[in-house]
Amino acid sequence: MTKVRCGKDELRTLFLFEKLDDDQLDWLCDRGRVEALEPGPVYAEGEPATCFYVLVEGSVVLSTRVAGDDVEVVRADQPGVYAGAWHAYLGDRMPQLYQNSMRVTTPSRLFALDAADVAAMMREWFPMALHLLEGLFFGMQSTQQVIGQRERLLALGSLSAGLTHELNNPAAAAVRATAALRERVAGMRHKLGMIAAGPWERPELESLIRLQEEAVERVAKAPTLTPMQTADREDILGDWLDEHGIDDAWDIAPIFVQAGLEPDWLDHVADSVPPGVVAGAVRWLTYTIESELLMREIEDSTTRISSLVTAAKQYSQMDRAPFQTVDIHELLESTLVMLGRKIGPDVDIRRDYDRSLPPLPAYAAELNQVWTNLIDNAASAMDHRGVLTVRTFADRDRDRLVVEIGDSGPGIDPAIRGRIFEPFFTTKPVGEGTGLGLDISWRIVVNKHHGDITVESVPGDTRFQVGLPLTVARPDPGPVPPTDSIAPTDSIAPTGPVPPAESVMPPG
Repeated sequence: MTKVRCGKDELRTLFLFEKLDDDQLDWLCDRGRVEALEPGPVYAEGEPATCFYVLVEGSVVLSTRVAGDDVEVVRADQPGVYAGAWHAYLGDRMPQLYQNSMRVTTPSRLFALDAADVAAMMREWFPMALHLLEGLFFGMQSTQQVIGQRERLLALGSLSAGLTHELNNPAAAAVRATAALRERVAGMRHKLGMIAAGPWERPELESLIRLQEEAVERVAKAPTLTPMQTADREDILGDWLDEHGIDDAWDIAPIFVQAGLEPDWLDHVADSVPPGVVAGAVRWLTYTIESELLMREIEDSTTRISSLVTAAKQYSQMDRAPFQTVDIHELLESTLVMLGRKIGPDVDIRRDYDRSLPPLPAYAAELNQVWTNLIDNAASAMDHRGVLTVRTFADRDRDRLVVEIGDSGPGIDPAIRGRIFEPFFTTKPVGEGTGLGLDISWRIVVNKHHGDITVESVPGDTRFQVGLPLTVARPDPGPVPPTDSIAPTDSIAPTGPVPPAESVMPPG
């Protein structure tokens, strides 16, 4: 590396300094220097940020460390792009470390200014701008934290409302079935008294008990019928009951059909008891069958409640360590259960799971937030009407597990596709979206899991793919909070009289 004194005429050609006067340019030349560098590293991510660099001539690359690999984030050869300790003006209110690594790829010349001089320059030359930048920087952090918390509360409220509704339905069904079962049991006690007082011999009672057991077995094996099949069988059974002089035949027939009973079995009943007690036997069996059907309804309802509670625990991961090895399909299924009501009945959910995928080391609760954001966005894009595809597969070339969330909505406008992961960017109406869902998802996947998110979209087919390492050491979350994390410091675009963002080197 060769260090030479810079010339103010050359500095003036750089867009970053073109508005400075001669005295300011002289000050920069006195304090700074031009470094001539051969291809190679300039500084490394995580080192103390001691210098601010502006490209004078050549080409530079910024990269960031992801899962042990250096991932290129910016490549530029435009004179005037900058990187390094440009946050020095914030002092010890934020860690003064390089956020990326920088290297030059061709013989290059860089203007270099020590971090202390950057801070002094900002304080002396731009005191008002300095206060505005500080306010903008910390104000944006605070705003993102507040809005991130609000988004989580809104999502929690929505999920809670949906879960409450889902729990209420089976709970109400169980209450109704319990009340009806109580009535049937009371009726059975009454009928048992009548049987005890009636002309039943021991063999006939044994036959009746045997018929009762057979009826219970048939309930367990009852087929699922179409509405047309159900109506036809009710007519046939109703006629049989009428022919045998049984009152309320058309009330009893639906119960027998639901239990899977047919006329030939009722003939067997009639042959097994004395002719004068056929009606009593049928009513006794009706109480038995109704009780069994009601107990099955209670069992189904309570099982549904248990499944919902299990899904809620799986979704929240409240009873588990933050970092663990998980089955990705369990996480996806718990999220689909939690979002079931919000997705809506008109969305056809298609699952295409590779069940051979191994368990994944992950922050499970935070991945569930990623699935929530992607699935909710997909359902909203389709206006809750269409096909939602949830797919998993292995990317063996990169040793990654991939989760793909697809929808049949109108697609993402190519003009905004590059902005969808920006904080606060949203296409939803005012009040319906904070624009932080994809930003938070990106940082959970990339920062915490060393994975990636990509999107492909054409009208009728939009797919978000989340790639997660199948084998990875325990991630170090570092200074990035989990779901309420703020935007990284290197994602805040410079403000003031600078060229468009695409011509400005992201800070290091």
